Parts: sequence; structure tokens; C-alpha cells
Amino acid sequence: MRYTYIIILLLSCLISTAQEDDLLSEIDTDSVGDYYATAAFKGLKIVNFESTKLVAKKELTLIVSHRFGSIENGFDSFFGLDDAVTRLNFVYGLTDAINIGVSRSSFQKIYEASAKYRLARQQENGFPFTIVGYNSILINTALEKENLPKLEFSDRLGYTIQLLISKKVNTNLSLEIAPTFFHDNFVPYDEQHNSQYAIGLGGRQKLGKRWSINLDYGWHLNRADNSPFKNPLSIGFDLETGGHVFQMHFSNAQAMNTNGFLGQATGDWSDGNIYFGFNLSRVF
Repeated sequence: MRYTYIIILLLSCLISTAQEDDLLSEIDTDSVGDYYATAAFKGLKIVNFESTKLVAKKELTLIVSHRFGSIENGFDSFFGLDDAVTRLNFVYGLTDAINIGVSRSSFQKIYEASAKYRLARQQENGFPFTIVGYNSILINTALEKENLPKLEFSDRLGYTIQLLISKKVNTNLSLEIAPTFFHDNFVPYDEQHNSQYAIGLGGRQKLGKRWSINLDYGWHLNRADNSPFKNPLSIGFDLETGGHVFQMHFSNAQAMNTNGFLGQATGDWSDGNIYFGFNLSRVF
């Protein structure tokens, strides 16, 4: 049943190519209208990190995300398909500059609420960057009181504060930096501080009218010594197909929320311990 579901999602993305031109109408010009740079990123995420793109006013976007298990086990786990995790994320545009979202991830059974809001826009012959704020609060419902007798509800909570700063360098290249603070009231590694800091770096390079290659990396600034977790490095490809953006990617982090991929990435690119996944975005 799981494989049938995955195949249906993949086919729906490809079939939609001939159906709609909603996203393709967002032409990759460096400036339009009031000379604001547009379409720096076509997806709401670069790969793992949030991009500076927002959902338009009164639009609802559903993002279905799958991240399979590590491919290093080969056919034993069918290259990770046996160990997939899924995230469903709904994002609504209150205005063109303010989005709210809710999501549920099977990784640690996490529920999350978020707000994303634009503070400034890149303008030709004016302000050189687009700046977007991102905040979220999550609940980790996978923590079990049987294993943690002193567990309280507050221990399940985590928070994220990000500043997303992007620049559309030219029609084909966009770059982003994302200073990030995140806090988990419970951390799986005792030596790790609950409050953690990171800097995200990412970019998008167009390969054609519909294709781009995306890359992002999270540089954790206060990871505990001897921590088993790694800095997340991810590479992916975006395919624009009418009303969808289909993102295929490889990452050394299986978690898809910010606290998870920045704080708990376990894979290692050097030994093939990486995860394949995809995001399918549909605008209503």
C-alpha cells in the first residue's frame, strides 16, 4: 500500500505538466511591476531550509514530503523505502506577506505550527535583499512516559526562530543565508544545550525552463563535543509542472522540521549513509 501511494504521487506530478500554468506564469525575470525581484525560489523550501518564497494571499498550499530510510542498506531495506517517514504541511496566505502553517510528521510524531512573514523585498536599484522571518512551535508526541518517568508536557515542546535573507543574483542564480535559533526542551543527547544556534546556507541554480538544482547546508554553532549528530547537507532538483513544484533530494538528515534536521542529522555522506526523499507541492 505504501509503494502504491508513492507511485500515485509521482504519476500525478508528471501528468499535471499539461494541465496548469499557475507557477510557470511566475516568470523568472529579475524585476517586475514595482521593480521587485521575483521567483528567487520556486519552492517554499530550498531543500531542508525554508526559502524566502511565500504563498499568495488567500491561497492554500499542501506539501506532501517523504524522506526514506538510508540507502546504504541496499536491497535489505529496498534502498530505504521500507523506512519512510512522511510530513503533511498546510500553508495558507493571510496576505501576500504573511503565511501560517500547520504540519504533522511521522518522524517522532511531531505536530508543528508556523508563521512566515516578509520584512523586506529585493528591489532593482534599491534594497539588495529579500528578508523573511520564520517562527515555529512543535510538539514531540513520540516521547513516552514509560521511558521518561519525569516527562511533562513542556518537555515535548520545541521552538524555532529564523531570519531568511536571500538575493536573486541573476535570472538563473539565487542565494540565501539563514541565521537560526532553535530550542528543544528535551534533547536526546545529555551533553547538548537545549538552546542551539546555526547558520543555514543555500542556493538555487536554474538548469532549464522547468528544472533547477538546489543545495543547502546547516552549520551548527554550539554542537556538544562527541555528539553523534552531523551538520545537514542536502542537494536536490526542482521540477515545475503547472500547479505543482516537485522536489527530489538527497540529504544526510531524515527529519524534515527545522529542529530535527539541524539538531538530529545522523547520516554521513562519506559512507553513503544518506536519505532520498521528495516534496510534492500543490496550490489550491
